[in-house]
Amino acid sequence: MQTLTSTSSDATLTRRVLVVDDEDDIREVAQLSLEIMAGWEVWSAPSGEEGIRIAETAHPDVILLDVMMPDMDGPTTFRQLRANPKTRDIPVILLTAKVRARLVKQQFLPLGVRGVITKPFDATKLADQVAETVGWDPASDDRT
Repeated sequence: MQTLTSTSSDATLTRRVLVVDDEDDIREVAQLSLEIMAGWEVWSAPSGEEGIRIAETAHPDVILLDVMMPDMDGPTTFRQLRANPKTRDIPVILLTAKVRARLVKQQFLPLGVRGVITKPFDATKLADQVAETVGWDPASDDRT
């Protein structure tokens, strides 16, 4: 399910991102921002359960995961992603409210979360934040 894009004579793979958040507006803004600003392929899921199913089949390059969700919250979803051989190596960035960001960083960065992006986020800067957090060269669409 990889999308090839052509840049001059080289073909590069488009970044693939999964956004897991129970809030429709957050998913929509993130998806539009990443698709329009960065040209990335984006999937979205309204729950941790659905996010895990999509991650298993789509194999995104990174997952943006909300911390506070009903039923299966972000930390539980993260632990299940890590326990699953199909998803354990996918980098995860947590999305959380500003007031909780420090606590979330302290709790989850040691467990392997790549980083934390606070909500509300600036849609014009989201792709740059994601790229910086996972170590992608923002000037290039090449996977590292």
